[in-house]
Amino acid sequence: MSQPPAPARKRVVVALGGNAAYPPTIKGTAQEQLALMRQVCGHLVEIIRAGWQLVLTHGNGPVVGNILYRMARTADELPPMPMDVCVAHSQGGMGYMLQQSFANVLVDSGMDIVVSCVVTEVEVDANDPAFANPTKPVGKFFSEADAHDMAQKTGWHFAEDSGRGWRRMVASPKPKKILDLKTIDALLDAGVIPIACGGGGVPVLHGASGHWTGVAAVIDKDLTSAMLAAHLHADALIMLTGVDRVALDFNKPTQRWLDHMTLAQALDYSAQGQFPAGSMGPKIDAAMSYLQELPNANHEGEVIITSLEQAFEALMGRAGTHITMQTPQP
Repeated sequence: MSQPPAPARKRVVVALGGNAAYPPTIKGTAQEQLALMRQVCGHLVEIIRAGWQLVLTHGNGPVVGNILYRMARTADELPPMPMDVCVAHSQGGMGYMLQQSFANVLVDSGMDIVVSCVVTEVEVDANDPAFANPTKPVGKFFSEADAHDMAQKTGWHFAEDSGRGWRRMVASPKPKKILDLKTIDALLDAGVIPIACGGGGVPVLHGASGHWTGVAAVIDKDLTSAMLAAHLHADALIMLTGVDRVALDFNKPTQRWLDHMTLAQALDYSAQGQFPAGSMGPKIDAAMSYLQELPNANHEGEVIITSLEQAFEALMGRAGTHITMQTPQP
């Protein structure tokens, strides 16, 4: 008698912020980044042990900004690479370090699982209005005077970033299509942990001839992660941030933490201005994007926003802010 098919394993996409592996408090050495990445991966082991198929995505804002800055400083001696190549550099470098760190943590945890980094291309629209209004901060912080001097030398656009200093601003178009989706899906089916869509993916344009070309931009990694989660039919999308839960009236006397939101509530709170663009806004936008895509795939899922330390507890329903299509049954 034939055996019944094994139940499908649940899938989760975990989106890691660029600052988690490259916070502004470090010098930026490889040793510092590897140590931080090992800590990051250590928090994700319990998700694997619980039987989930995991895809890890990550931001690259600090790293790609430093790559661009390094190239600007050496432009007289070496031809600088275009921004799309710099995004690929950051994907490859960070992906390699995460891949190695995760593999070592898994070995120490007694698990024989392959981790693989996919340098991922993501299509964007050449007519996206973001190209005329660069708002994505990348790289190091400058004083206003130094930012003005750097702008004069390079032609870069700078803006003040949340009271912390001045940073370079680049275009951040919305993702249209993940070109390497089949590769990521195949890796999951083979039992591999993919690290994909680093920095939101390498931004590319599709020409009339059918050819692909890179473009100067950095895609929001949460929006790409949401698209990836929806198209992989992931059961959960976890977006990691610096707080355990989302709050209404953040940093006000009336602040209150949220354990759960429906999509309709998230839309309403966003319309009220509860989630600013420089704070929780991009994550809420990504959460709504993921949930709005799911009905087309005839699939249910949830978004969880929480801290790295609470990732597993949140996935088990014991922490974090959970965003779903409907109010969960008691």
